[in-house]
Amino acid sequence: MPVNAGSRMVSGMDKTPAGRLTMDKPTPVRPSFQLFLLRALRITASTTAIVELLRNDWIRGSLAAMAWVVFLLVERLGDSSGDGQRKGSQ
Repeated sequence: MPVNAGSRMVSGMDKTPAGRLTMDKPTPVRPSFQLFLLRALRITASTTAIVELLRNDWIRGSLAAMAWVVFLLVERLGDSSGDGQRKGSQ
């Protein structure tokens, strides 16, 4: 429902009893430091795998690719278990 603010119409704002216009803003959720480190490890492992495979170092490239898959699975499993815990606790 638009609120008349002077000569223009403003939508999405509520009028408080004091007469000031306020707008509810959702606070952004900052990722944890652990999640940041896990993403950094995942990116490093995938880059290392690509570089080593391009250099024809098959053993190191394969090991780095496996590490990348493990980091990817850990990140995905952590995201899915975190959502269930947050939804269940609310």
